[in-house]
Amino acid sequence: MQKKLWAWGGGAAAVAGAVVALGVSGGGGGTTPAPRARQYTSFAACLLTDASGITGPQAAPVWAGMQDASLATHAKASYLAVAGPETEANAQAYANTLIQQRCDLVLAVGKAPASAVRKLAPSSPKSRFITVGSGSSLHNVGFIAATSKTRTAVARAMEAAVDASPKE
Repeated sequence: MQKKLWAWGGGAAAVAGAVVALGVSGGGGGTTPAPRARQYTSFAACLLTDASGITGPQAAPVWAGMQDASLATHAKASYLAVAGPETEANAQAYANTLIQQRCDLVLAVGKAPASAVRKLAPSSPKSRFITVGSGSSLHNVGFIAATSKTRTAVARAMEAAVDASPKE
């Protein structure tokens, strides 16, 4: 009886070892699956929004356009929502954060974020900025009107910025 148990135990251990070896070797197919993580370029586009974040009615199409451009160019896209009072002074702290994080392109949506970006842009000549909604273009600040085509306009602007940036 004891010999049968040892035989069964030994057989089970051999099967378990074969399963582990097969799993470690990748299944025996000989091919390595493609990585699932997207390989990003060094270009970073950052969105500054009001307290509503990317779900707000003004920011949602902008964020969607940034995602479209990120898929096409492999540029990184991120966002930062302004918390606290809806003032230019408060939004400037958040805009400065994006500048210090070396965002190549900063998009701003909402009255206070856009105003903050327009005020900080002259002191950040290496960065490019785009305000969405109402406003006008300045030296390194572009402007996109809020329309039904905002998503497409943002995607095109971001793709153009990526194309114009120094290559790695």
